[in-house]
Amino acid sequence: MSKYIVRVELHHADYQDYEQLHAAMEKKGFARKVQGSDGQIYDLPEAEYFVSTQRDISEVRAAARNAAVGTGRKNAVLVTQSVTSAWIGLKKSA
Repeated sequence: MSKYIVRVELHHADYQDYEQLHAAMEKKGFARKVQGSDGQIYDLPEAEYFVSTQRDISEVRAAARNAAVGTGRKNAVLVTQSVTSAWIGLKKSA
């Protein structure tokens, strides 16, 4: 399985547009949370997603782009394959 961090930016979007995006991304298997090496679950920054999948990077990008297009907003999608991640200051998920 490969792990990916995905960032989606909706241009000229409002709160409702991002709520629609979050729902569409979740349906496609993307999470807005990530588990740390300490076992804790953390919230990712706004409009960033995590997915662990057999899909390749092009397929992940296409799935994210499809979700973004569904909002009706112009958008940008960045996908990074992750071997390991480190962070500081992310909020622990409730």
